[in-house]
Amino acid sequence: MSTTESLAAALADGPVVLDGGMSNQLAAAGHDLSDELWSARLLADEPEAVTAAHRAYFEAGADVAITASYQATFEGFARRGVGRERAAELLALSVERARTAAGGAPGARRPRWVAASVGPYGAMLADGSEYRGRYGLSVAELERFHRPRLEVLASAAPDVLALETIPDTDEAEALLRAVRGLGVPAWLSYSAAGGRTRAGQPLEDAFALAARADEVIAVGVNCCTPQDADHAVAVAARVTGKPVVVYPNSGERWDARARAWTGEPTFSASRVTGWRDAGARLIGGCCRVGPDTITSIARTLRGS
Repeated sequence: MSTTESLAAALADGPVVLDGGMSNQLAAAGHDLSDELWSARLLADEPEAVTAAHRAYFEAGADVAITASYQATFEGFARRGVGRERAAELLALSVERARTAAGGAPGARRPRWVAASVGPYGAMLADGSEYRGRYGLSVAELERFHRPRLEVLASAAPDVLALETIPDTDEAEALLRAVRGLGVPAWLSYSAAGGRTRAGQPLEDAFALAARADEVIAVGVNCCTPQDADHAVAVAARVTGKPVVVYPNSGERWDARARAWTGEPTFSASRVTGWRDAGARLIGGCCRVGPDTITSIARTLRGS
């Protein structure tokens, strides 16, 4: 079931459940994500797999699907020999596949929305710099990088643009400029650690950039530890007065050298009530958070 109710209006009524990690759901289904395009490769090669992953999260209780366009860029596709016209088609397809899943997943008694994922510049580089930021580019250069794919995604009519895993304030400023005039609302979500962006700026300063941006309907963090999310939610609510978006990782840590996750999960559904009470209205999970956890989140927030 799709909806004509805006996501912004729904946030005024209470919490909305996001989905979990696209990559872990695809990997669990047996798909190889070692390519530089990550999950975006499947938009071209196996689009039905993307639909199935979205459907699994809707069936688990999610209200919002985040598209497989995080690592989908004109530049990244070009390195694989994909021309600009075809790349634009694949970007639009990411929204279409999520919309199809929203309508095709059984058991919908609540509205469902589609969030078009816009990852940071570093995601295109596929070298880990998305977790550092500070690429040596100006705000204007970053705006020029992001605007063309934002235009394509916006023209595919998602309900919201998910500006996610943003590591520093320069890129946030560029994205806030780039979404102006597109006619689609956005949320802005930083990757954070220790009360700062990944690039080291205080979260207070980072969140403040979005406080007066009319296009932004929620501000917060994703792809961080649940512990870092505990602190960030309260700061985002206090600084911006906007609804907060929060979807951390499982709490495990990625060992880039071993190419493996280490440690124990620290994400539990019991944490979400604290986030909700602190101002979170869009709540879900990122890497290593799967459908079972989304079901627990939905039950916790909805009281059943």
